[in-house]
Amino acid sequence: MSHEIELKLALGPEGPAALRGHPLLDGLVPRLTTLGNTYFDTPEGALETARMALRLRRADGRLLQTLKTRGQGGGGLSRRGEWEWEVPGPGLDLAGLAALPPMAGHGDALLARLVPRFATDFRRAAWRLEFGEARIELALDLGEIRAAGRTVAIRELELELEAGEPEALWDLAEALAESVPLRPADTSKAARGGALLAGTWPLPEGGNAGAWLHRAVVALDALVDSGDLRWREQARDAFLHLVDSAGSPHAAARELAQGLDDPAWPTPAFGRAALRLARRLPADTAL
Repeated sequence: MSHEIELKLALGPEGPAALRGHPLLDGLVPRLTTLGNTYFDTPEGALETARMALRLRRADGRLLQTLKTRGQGGGGLSRRGEWEWEVPGPGLDLAGLAALPPMAGHGDALLARLVPRFATDFRRAAWRLEFGEARIELALDLGEIRAAGRTVAIRELELELEAGEPEALWDLAEALAESVPLRPADTSKAARGGALLAGTWPLPEGGNAGAWLHRAVVALDALVDSGDLRWREQARDAFLHLVDSAGSPHAAARELAQGLDDPAWPTPAFGRAALRLARRLPADTAL
């Protein structure tokens, strides 16, 4: 078992090219991997309800089984429990899964009902950076999520902390945002697949400042995957709640609400404002 600490960033259409040309990656050769993933759950989504994700991943001739548990964070930053091990295939290692602490109490009946629900396939370019006193893996994922005959694009950047302090993730993201159109993203590939499968995009409640930011970020994730402009208004409303909150960084929240109308959204300026706001708020929302 390990604890995954990462900062997830969604990229605009020009983002991948801008990222590859960023000075921080100059002269570095990425490790390229094609990843095929199948996510499993019960037909009614019992694992998703428990905020767990179970997948089989095909990578470099190996088959890896991964269980991720509910996390904590917000504004793109997340901390989750993760178990990953190689399996012989072709199906799930149910005995190994049953032995994991998060599965205690779920019973054999749940395990027997696990079925494939959706798939993600993407090409990953990964760079390892020594950034200050931290070591960070920077992974660019480009591909698609497929569920129930529907498809959405994967165009995201994951900054995973391998050594050092989480503050380094924010420092790196802000450096990249100087020229790369990006924004924080709180919806995992598993959650995006579940929403696509159901055809509905759940929106978390607001509350404190961190919760309103999480609501805004999830609404923007839903906007991109659904194409429904009503999610943009939900995001704007959540940002404006932050403007009205005592002690909140008003200027950044107001800038984000206004920036949603830019035809080139998400712009580097939007990303920089979103990172400034997220960095100042507590990352303690349940994910």
